[in-house]
Order: sequence, then structure tokens, then C-alpha cells
Amino acid sequence: MLLSGASFFAAAQETSLLVVGIMQDGGRPQLGCLKSCCKDTRQREFVSSIALIDSANQVYHLLDATPDIASQFQLINQSLSATYKFGSIFLTHAHVGHYTGLQFLGRESMNASNVPVYAMPRMGRFLTDNGPWSQLVRLNNIQLKALHTDQPIQLGNFQITPVLVPHRDEFSETVGFKVKGPRKSFLFIPDIDKWEKWDRLLANEIEKVDYAFIDGTFFADGEVNRPMREIPHPFISETITLLSSLPRSIRERVYFTHFNHTNPLLNSNHPDRIMLEKAGYHFATTGTRLLL
Repeated sequence: MLLSGASFFAAAQETSLLVVGIMQDGGRPQLGCLKSCCKDTRQREFVSSIALIDSANQVYHLLDATPDIASQFQLINQSLSATYKFGSIFLTHAHVGHYTGLQFLGRESMNASNVPVYAMPRMGRFLTDNGPWSQLVRLNNIQLKALHTDQPIQLGNFQITPVLVPHRDEFSETVGFKVKGPRKSFLFIPDIDKWEKWDRLLANEIEKVDYAFIDGTFFADGEVNRPMREIPHPFISETITLLSSLPRSIRERVYFTHFNHTNPLLNSNHPDRIMLEKAGYHFATTGTRLLL
């Protein structure tokens, strides 16, 4: 649901999720890309992130801290009343699009005070042991909070559970999140190598939630000019094959996100995107708001 103006402001006050970015780590336009997908600066899109808006407690939380965090804060604050406060950040892993926004919490920018940052054990050690992130910890700009696989955190109106997934874990483990609100729930897995490497069945996990925001980085093999085995992600073409036997009512829970700038399905008029939307699938867009 994409809203604007007064209707967007009123609706955003409900306990909900708000999509504040949909792109892979490099965003769009991506640095160094001179192709048509990035030449039009009006097509700017932020890196993948979701805001959790807790209406009962007048607070919002972020899933991942992206390089676009300043613009994403602005988007959130423009959609909420002034009484809402920034609460905390939950990190999925240590790839550039998912944690480097933390730098703007430091004294060079926001100079935040003890913002809770929830992270898995390796992720927490990475932040503590490496600059400039260690300075955020030392100066109490952030306060690290430990996450553990499949152990839920109750935070106001939300129950947030980290789910371990296989990914290129050079510096940290990788998790997705299951989030339960007062009425509905969703799954957030922006990064995974391949679904068949996971120790869970994607279809089963989608059936357990009301919405599933999942890795849609690439549409198909050959999309970039490098061996794609070096950057494994489940192609959207693979995912829809995997989910083809599901009833439409379950497929309609799927929202693809975390798109690489080369993904042709960023074009809402692309025939394959139109076909998939007719089959029930969704493509996350900045401003998508769903009640929780």
C-alpha cells in the first residue's frame, strides 16, 4: 500500500511495518554504474530496510542500519507525529548495506546516546573489536544488545525473533527476523545464499506468517557481468519455481525486496513482473505500509 499526504500520515500512526528501502547494498543509482538502470537520478531508491512502528508506545525501530539511514529517518519522521521517538536497531549481518548506517549515530553526525543495537554474537564482536564502530560503543552512542538464534525479544508491541540463514559470513553470522505484532506477523530475509542451503523449507516458513519479505536481489542468472556463483542469492525465477505449488492465498504473502540495480523487475512495466503480480506475488516499494 503506497500512501501520500494526509492519508499516509493518518495510516502510519497504526502499529505497522513501513518499507523504507528496497535495494541491495549499493542502492540506486549505484556508484560506478553508467547503464540505463542508474542514469536517471530521479529513480533513486534506498537500501533495503523496514521500520517497525509501535503506535501504543509511540516509538519506531529499524531492521538494519543502511547507508541511506539519514534519508530513511526523514521519511519515517515525515509520516509520523512528533510524539514518536526512535527506539532501536536490529542488525541482520555485517555486509555494507546492512550496518554501515551506524556511523551516522556517532559524534560526527547524530551523536546519539545509548541507542540499543541488537546483534548476534559475531556481529557484536565485530562492532566492538573494529573501528570506527568500536568508538560508537566506547562513547556510548550505541548500546549493544545480544541476540540468539530463535530466541524472541519482546519490545513493546513487537516480538522479534532472529532466524539464522546461510550467507557469505566473512565478518558475522547472518539472520533474518520473524516479527509478530498485535494482529499480524512477517518474515524478513533480505539476504540468503540459496533456499536449498537453509535448514528450513521456505514454503513452510511463509505459511507461518502473514507477510514474507524475502531476497529478490536478482531475477535470473547472467544478470551481471561476473560469475554469479561469487555472489549467491536465490534468483526470483528459482523462488517462484520453488513456491509454484502453493495456493494463491499463500503466494500473496510474498514481497520480494533487496533488489540489485540490474534487476529488470524494478521496472513495474516489465512483462515478467506483471505476470508474477498476476500470479499473486508482490514487489516491495518504498512507502509500502502493512498493519501488524
